[in-house]
Amino acid sequence: MTDRTVRAVRGATTCAANTAEAIGAATTELLGSLMERNRLDHDDLISVIFTVSPDLTAAFPATSARTIGFGDIPLLCATEIDVPGSMRLCVRILMHVTCDAAAEIHHVYLHDARALRDDLPE
Repeated sequence: MTDRTVRAVRGATTCAANTAEAIGAATTELLGSLMERNRLDHDDLISVIFTVSPDLTAAFPATSARTIGFGDIPLLCATEIDVPGSMRLCVRILMHVTCDAAAEIHHVYLHDARALRDDLPE
């Protein structure tokens, strides 16, 4: 039996526009990448916090998450602080998961959001 622990996984992406469709596409792409890259199953998820830049107002990222099977996971949306010069059209995720204690965590930054974390390998 392996030791399990609670870990946090981070990710971010940018949307093509402030539309429900663009927010949904960006959110589901990022969630899929986080799940795949970290070899997570639905039962590993504890909760997900989504934040969006203040210019994303057309939809909640959590709505898109529910459409791909996250409906029974606690989800929360919030708006990022509107810092001058901060990234626009950006969805960020903080995902709490259970995983093997020795598992390597892979944070995922897609599209223009890659610029937020130039310290991470591809």
